[in-house]
Amino acid sequence: MSEALEKVRGVSQLPIFPLPVILMPGEIIPLHIFEPRYRKMLADIQAGNNFFGLSYFEPQETEEAKPPAGHLGCVAEVREVQQMEDGRSNIVVSGVIRYSLEEYAEDGEPYLVGNISYFEDREDEDVSKLSALTEEVSKLFTRVADAAHKISGESAPLPALPDIAPQELSFLISAAFNFENEMKYELMKTRSTVKRLERLRTVLKKAVKKIEETAIIHQVSKTNGHSKKKIDLDP
Repeated sequence: MSEALEKVRGVSQLPIFPLPVILMPGEIIPLHIFEPRYRKMLADIQAGNNFFGLSYFEPQETEEAKPPAGHLGCVAEVREVQQMEDGRSNIVVSGVIRYSLEEYAEDGEPYLVGNISYFEDREDEDVSKLSALTEEVSKLFTRVADAAHKISGESAPLPALPDIAPQELSFLISAAFNFENEMKYELMKTRSTVKRLERLRTVLKKAVKKIEETAIIHQVSKTNGHSKKKIDLDP
């Protein structure tokens, strides 16, 4: 059993928070809690296991008032909470593991609650292919990140990629870029690490030459850009 599955063992029902945001396992994002129903949700999960389900949902794109049964999301673990005097909160969450919502539970809460099942990437993939892809994508990402770091004008050294498993690495790289929601959702829901890495390789190959050329121009002209938390890429 993976560490992520072990963490949520025994948890088969979660509050569901629909947002036009895709959360990847391992990704850390801030959220602002202001609606009364989600204030109660936050209070309830703080009194429990600190987990809720973050489900990607664009309400203007559908007539439904909530994500349909069968949709995919990611378990969010509340890491930090900053409570404001008026009842609102700023929180920081991290992605734990992906889930499929089997059905909604009717338990009288003002927020959505769902019965869920978890999933991870397949384990039967070609090990040699996965290893080669991981190395190639890691090198491409390092080149793109290094060039973006130079453009930003940051003086601190760029952290090295952590030594993690291919699945976790593919999520980390997917979370590092400002992808359109549609593409990020595709990366999130695929159950093949190989396919996710192949898609990232295509994007990085397309971007690396352009961004490295831009970094050289910035260095020559002594012009600093603006530091960004994530990297904008056109896939």
